[in-house]
Amino acid sequence: MSEGGLQSVNRAFAVLDAVADDGGESGVSSVAARTGLAESTVHRMLATLVELGCLRRLPSRRYALAPRLVRLGAAAARGMGSEAMPVLRRLVDALGESANLAVLSGSQAEYVAQAPSAHTMRLFTEVGRKVDLHCTGVGKAMLSTLSDEAVRAIAARTGLAPRTSYTVTDVDDLLAQLDEARRVGFALDEQEQELGVRCVAVPIALSGDVVFAVSVSGPTQRMSAELIERAVPLLTDAAAEIATLVDP
Repeated sequence: MSEGGLQSVNRAFAVLDAVADDGGESGVSSVAARTGLAESTVHRMLATLVELGCLRRLPSRRYALAPRLVRLGAAAARGMGSEAMPVLRRLVDALGESANLAVLSGSQAEYVAQAPSAHTMRLFTEVGRKVDLHCTGVGKAMLSTLSDEAVRAIAARTGLAPRTSYTVTDVDDLLAQLDEARRVGFALDEQEQELGVRCVAVPIALSGDVVFAVSVSGPTQRMSAELIERAVPLLTDAAAEIATLVDP
């Protein structure tokens, strides 16, 4: 590839990152400010990315990320999930409960891999399923890697729906939980997504602001305080190993 071609690729990714940093929708001036490119250059890059199906031009004359990127991102996440399966299976062997890997996908968490437990009564999380961030272990682990400002923006955009009577629906209460998660290095779902289910999760922050989380979940009667205490260091080690596998 010529030096000019390489520069164009770098600029294209810079523009896509700028739109993503604006919450998935942005205007020419904002993209120019974020990238340091001239507005005339940004105009050309945006038009090309629209032609390629990577961006959509909205009636407001702003630009939004397009479904082609979703397909590419989903394929990449599934590949990462496959690489992480041996790590998830070791968690199941050690703890006896289902282990999951999820990725931050827009304003939700998307499961990309699961190793089920051997129990007759067990939890099945469908790969590809998306769940809310504020009421799941993986979601809160991911949110703990973000600033309070970013969390408030997500909460304003999506709301904090009460999935169960245990769900936190006040953003200040959620931020308090995230402060605790940052302090201890893990997040909990205490029947907040589904009654009778408890989950403990650890975040995996990769380069390029990509965020995953690895978790162990099961029925509350088996997910005791003692099991969670045993799980946390194993999840922390698993997170570090998965990070080296998918982000060497």
